[in-house]
Amino acid sequence: MSNGRNKYQSRESRRRVRYVLNKHWDPIGVVSDPDIDDEYDNYVGTVYVMLMDHRSSEDVIRDYLYQTATGHIGLSPSEFLADRCAETAAVLIALRPEFETH
Repeated sequence: MSNGRNKYQSRESRRRVRYVLNKHWDPIGVVSDPDIDDEYDNYVGTVYVMLMDHRSSEDVIRDYLYQTATGHIGLSPSEFLADRCAETAAVLIALRPEFETH
């Protein structure tokens, strides 16, 4: 249990983070293929910890997503990618109160 959350709450919240990364972020555009819906699973735990344990701001999460896309994944920097990361970070931050009430 982390910060008062039990493993079932944490698991469900992480599932929702995964959904947001797949639906809103998806920087390489692969999630429309149902066989590749686990493409971003390596980032779910980090984003969840940033969101809930570190209480990271929207800007910090946006920057993490952008750096992951351009650094680790290897995409070229672009305004479109920056906007997508910002929108995804906003969606994630909006989930925080829901995660806290579970």
